[in-house]
Amino acid sequence: MALMAIAIVAMSFLSYEAGIVLGDIGTATSYNPPYLPTKCHGNRQDQFPPGNLFVSVSEGLWDNGAACGRRYRLRCLSGKNRPCKDETIDVRVVDFCRKSPCPSTILLSSDAFSAVSHSPSAKINVEYIQYVSSPALLYS
Repeated sequence: MALMAIAIVAMSFLSYEAGIVLGDIGTATSYNPPYLPTKCHGNRQDQFPPGNLFVSVSEGLWDNGAACGRRYRLRCLSGKNRPCKDETIDVRVVDFCRKSPCPSTILLSSDAFSAVSHSPSAKINVEYIQYVSSPALLYS
């Protein structure tokens, strides 16, 4: 069993280094304040994670509100004029896209967008994967 775990970790590392995409692919744009109220928790300030790394999602990810609080690991893949930074960030869903139609799969807060892109007004292609923290980390 331990050998299998080592093999999985090694494959994950190698596939990341080789540029293989492991998550879902979508588009992302930036959105600016005001961020309140949100569809998830209204005017509660405590819904925003440290560093203001949060997102608003389109219909495809919203899941009738079940997306509230979900966390995604996200990185920029490409865009016009090479906007991507070599960063991966963790974001939390706090809202449903307010625009109709939504301009992208995921709308990143201005802080989250600037963490992955050099260009604040770009539409970028992103890889994202939902993740759940280890229960041991939640209670430590």
